[in-house]
Amino acid sequence: MEFLASVFVGFVGTFIAVGIFVALGRVFQFWRALPERTVIVYTFFGKVLGEVSEPGMFFPIFHFGPKAILLPFVGKAYSVTTALQQSYLRNQLVNSEEGAPMGVGVWYEMYVQNPTAYLFQNSDPIGSLRANVATAVSRQLSNLKLETLLEDRDALSVRVREEVSPTSLKWGFQLGSTYIRKVAFRDKGMIAEIERKVVNRLRQVTAAMRQNGDNQVALIHSDADKKASEKLGQAQAVRPQVVGAALAEIQRNPDVADALFRLLDIKATLKSTGKVLISPPGSVGLLLQGS
Repeated sequence: MEFLASVFVGFVGTFIAVGIFVALGRVFQFWRALPERTVIVYTFFGKVLGEVSEPGMFFPIFHFGPKAILLPFVGKAYSVTTALQQSYLRNQLVNSEEGAPMGVGVWYEMYVQNPTAYLFQNSDPIGSLRANVATAVSRQLSNLKLETLLEDRDALSVRVREEVSPTSLKWGFQLGSTYIRKVAFRDKGMIAEIERKVVNRLRQVTAAMRQNGDNQVALIHSDADKKASEKLGQAQAVRPQVVGAALAEIQRNPDVADALFRLLDIKATLKSTGKVLISPPGSVGLLLQGS
């Protein structure tokens, strides 16, 4: 029983001692766990002592020597993330060369390259960077032709980045990709006028296409009528020759010729608009006497 009691007391004592040791280690920062894409900057009496950027578990005393024991009392640790950040500035006012008020949207990436400068060179580096990007957009894109604003976005994005990068480096930032994503009109009256002109232009193009189609159809019909007239003229020209040759062939047989001409005479009589009186043989004299 004494042995079990001593084991139990030792276990409890060890558990309590480990807890106290861990708590003291956290309070006095004997060790720290550093996440990825994070840098810890240490200051000692208001001056920068150094920084740790290797992720994982580290011991400040191995990095800074005996001074690390006093860091919880006369020092301070600043945690700075170096992960890639993205931001988007909407509707930045820019006037074109033609005097049209335009709204420009700018998207850009950034990350902290110098944590010390990021902490101590500017009290609000993120806000200052946004203001610097907005100013660069206004300076680089103002008084440009509307065609340039709408079409040359890649070149204009490079110009904005080149202007902002030197200043951002002073504040510890590295400016990444910068791109002008949107260029839009701000004046509602101008937008309505452009829409009206576009609609009218579409109507004109549609009418021109329809008229062109009608003209093409008319040309096809005219060409077809021309060819048909030519064929009919050729047929009319050769008709007498063909008919004459047929009649000459028929005249070789008198009986056939007589029957044909009788048939043609009867056909012509039937087509006539005059009245035809059919009477029995021998009644012609009586009709003449009656008249």
